[in-house]
Amino acid sequence: MRTESAPGVRWSEESTRLDARHAAKVERIARQLRQRTSTRPASFKKKTPPHQVPKRYDQRRGDEKIDLSDLDQILEIDPVAMTCTAEPAVTFDELVRATLRHGLVPIIVPEHKTISLGGAVAGCSIESMSFRHGGFHDTCLEYELITAKGDVLRCSPHQNPLVFQMIHGSFGTLGILSKLRFKLVRAAPYVHVTYETHATLEAFQQAIWRHFSTRDVDYLDGQIFSPSKHVLCVGRFTEHAPYVSRYDWLKAYCESIPRRAEDYLGTYDYLFRYDRGVTHVSPKSLLGRALFGKLVHSDSMLRAADRFHRFLPTKNPSVIVDVFVPFSSTASFMDWYHREMHFYPVWCVPFRRTRDYEWLSPQWWSGVHDPLFLDFAVYGLKQPEGRNLYKEFEDELLRVNGTKTLISYNYYDEETFWRLWNKETYQTVKQLTDPDNIFRDLYTKMCRAALGLEARTPGSGSMPH
Repeated sequence: MRTESAPGVRWSEESTRLDARHAAKVERIARQLRQRTSTRPASFKKKTPPHQVPKRYDQRRGDEKIDLSDLDQILEIDPVAMTCTAEPAVTFDELVRATLRHGLVPIIVPEHKTISLGGAVAGCSIESMSFRHGGFHDTCLEYELITAKGDVLRCSPHQNPLVFQMIHGSFGTLGILSKLRFKLVRAAPYVHVTYETHATLEAFQQAIWRHFSTRDVDYLDGQIFSPSKHVLCVGRFTEHAPYVSRYDWLKAYCESIPRRAEDYLGTYDYLFRYDRGVTHVSPKSLLGRALFGKLVHSDSMLRAADRFHRFLPTKNPSVIVDVFVPFSSTASFMDWYHREMHFYPVWCVPFRRTRDYEWLSPQWWSGVHDPLFLDFAVYGLKQPEGRNLYKEFEDELLRVNGTKTLISYNYYDEETFWRLWNKETYQTVKQLTDPDNIFRDLYTKMCRAALGLEARTPGSGSMPH
């Protein structure tokens, strides 16, 4: 890791070595792409499991693989400029441990330790600083991208700006992110969390809006436990703590939320407080946790699901979904949710609209006027026979002018999908970075190949399940 104490400080021998190693890795990947003759789709081999909902028939498992697992080095932490430069396979666990030694943390830290930096960009990661800063992509300053033809692009708001913006939410379909530089923020050793309980959604929203407007706190998220119990989790950095809670074995953080008025966590533990589960934690029993609590976490669950994917359900999978609802449409959406889904808790993360993202269509943005969204996350909702709750979520989002992440099951037809996502801009960048479509296009990858379906061709007549 390179650390510079002031501009102009000579790079150390270690820094030069890291840069040379990075250049060699990029050349290896670029050369593999330049020499590639296969017409088969290609996807990426990584050192951590994909942080998407595992699907039994996902076609990526049979793709030709491009090995990115060694792109896992932190290249520079600059404590003066408060920036970090790193390769995309670095996990947030590794990153937070390194930056905390300088009294810094990433601005957006996703809830699971093994989410990678590249995954956070491509998959639209957010968390409890998002009410001020948007998503992880919004804290990024520049990217290095390897195209499908083996070219290397530098991308920033000033250099290849459209490519820079479209990498956000592209799920690896526009090229290979090989390096990124992003902003950090100063951190104290502890986070003091207070829990504000509200009996109505209106009061809950008023509290969110107050903190959003005044920016008087460092972290903000919440959980909805019923139509009459909403808990806002308000976090502030603090230099001292009268006690410190840990939730990495017998206790689960999500279970403490409705029971406490306040809590103190070390900053590292706060950032990964949901690593064992956001709204539900397994094992549930004290004995089960005593025996297996240290072993069951996000990484172990995802690795097991990926390895034993043949045992994943063939139909009616449990619902795991993140939806983004304009602040002014929240009451309408939650009325529908309480009536049709009535499954709790629901995780709520306020998300500031930092820009009109280029990857969403102008038609969609024309109906959205709110400066703030609420991200509602539902984990583990069982689907009754004869209903497709994923499709019901998608239909309701169309009604309230919301959207969703694509990490889970997606049932959009192609026409509807490209009314929401920006087809024209996407194809412009795709023609530059992957003209032969070796990484699949976004609709095919996330709505068809993920479900085991072939890409649509004229006259094929193939339809989603």
